[in-house]
Amino acid sequence: MNETPARITVAIVNDYPVVVEGVAQLLAHDTRLQLVELDTMTHPRQAVDIVLFDAFGQLHLEDDIRQLLANPKYGRVVVYTWNIRPEQVAKALEIGVHGYVSKVADGNTLCDALVRVHGGERVVEPKPVPHEIESGDWPGRRHGLSAREAEVIAMITQGITNDEIAKASYLSINSVKSYIRSAYRKMGVERRSQAVLWGVENGMLPRRQRREL
Repeated sequence: MNETPARITVAIVNDYPVVVEGVAQLLAHDTRLQLVELDTMTHPRQAVDIVLFDAFGQLHLEDDIRQLLANPKYGRVVVYTWNIRPEQVAKALEIGVHGYVSKVADGNTLCDALVRVHGGERVVEPKPVPHEIESGDWPGRRHGLSAREAEVIAMITQGITNDEIAKASYLSINSVKSYIRSAYRKMGVERRSQAVLWGVENGMLPRRQRREL
């Protein structure tokens, strides 16, 4: 008699509860996966097969990845991000991540990637698409901010400079300024101080939280 394969245990990590919950919704339908923890501003308590690290708003991405990889309780570490520039993908793989999945991927592609990673593959999924797909949820979405605009505003709210944002996001300084201008129009603000206040009032600051499922 064939036994049902054990489900792959997954913990999702990011600094923003709304981001973590949005990614959880993408995975919830897949019976091959079992979500066991949703963690914000903290690392999973439990031993898990895969830590899915959502890189939204992360300034110290490489340090965070190294900390996760160093923990023997975590079988695999997969990065989920908008940043699919070759230099960032190469750096993450050099550090030792087991998977690197672009947020242009839909939920099914993300789930399949996690299963493949658990099976021993090193997976990179920045497959070209005819248009950008925005998956999951993020702070500021209900106000019309795109995911990339929201990520930039989240960093501004934390007091990060444009140059630091560009470096952390692998964007040009002109791209950062373009995202800021378009976000400011949607937010109805004109100055950085107003943007910081708006960010504080609209969930752009990281918040520590752990939810075990």
